Amino acid sequence: MILVTGASGLNGTELVRKLSARGVAVRALIRNPAKAGPLSALPNVEVVVGDLSRPETLVAPLRGVQRAMLISSSEPAMLELQSSFIDAAKRAGVPHVVKLSGIMPELDSPFRFARMHGEIERRLEVSGIGFTHLRAGEFMTAYFRQVPSIVAAGAFFLPMEDARIASIDVGDIAEVAANVLTGAGHEGKTYRLTGPEALGMAEVATKLSAATGKEIRYVSVRPDEHLSANLTRGMPTYLADALAELFAERRRGKEGQVYLDTQTILGRPATSFDAFAVRHAAVFRGDEPAPKV
Repeated sequence: MILVTGASGLNGTELVRKLSARGVAVRALIRNPAKAGPLSALPNVEVVVGDLSRPETLVAPLRGVQRAMLISSSEPAMLELQSSFIDAAKRAGVPHVVKLSGIMPELDSPFRFARMHGEIERRLEVSGIGFTHLRAGEFMTAYFRQVPSIVAAGAFFLPMEDARIASIDVGDIAEVAANVLTGAGHEGKTYRLTGPEALGMAEVATKLSAATGKEIRYVSVRPDEHLSANLTRGMPTYLADALAELFAERRRGKEGQVYLDTQTILGRPATSFDAFAVRHAAVFRGDEPAPKV
């Protein structure tokens, strides 16, 4: 039995689908029962309700689990929530936990969520549980957040200057996770997951233009302008500040390196941004609603 936390989220849902398609018994942990519908319709999937902030709700979902996938959203309490799950998994005797982490989980990072991921990884490593870290770079789906400005202005506005980033397709992350969860020889390993190329934002704009048949431009904006725009749109201050920290790290090149771990584990090249853009061209044209990210 494999347990997937955060199963109703972007990465969790994709992973549950892939495990289900392989005929693997998977327990999908969700916090809100109202989100059970699409998951409960999948074969081989048992949907269970639990809350990482309430360890008593994890006792039944963890019973009999051989491997668990630890995923949760980036929020102020991420360190406490994931640490609580590790403690619960240890009490339940789970032999192996696979953690979805960030590409730069440094304990002294200026980016708050990188510091949290680094501390969570450390706590998992000293827990006595078998572990695997999947350190994923920027998700290609992050560009869905730019759809409103792309549709309205034919441009997207980011404080990236001329920095490059090696984004990865969420489907590739899920496939890597499925391989690790169902395969052998991954305990104690750390995998760095990126796409096959590091792109500047002007190149991203060119690829989106080619996929949609519309001219899409990249406009580099000042960090303070981007922060102000996010706050004006109603983004919580904590998250807006965290995003400013993240982009500062990206401008320093912290996500600009391509790693081959994705290709090695999948046995094929990682999905290109061109393929992602073509697959979602209708979204970037404004013809279909952008998936929630």
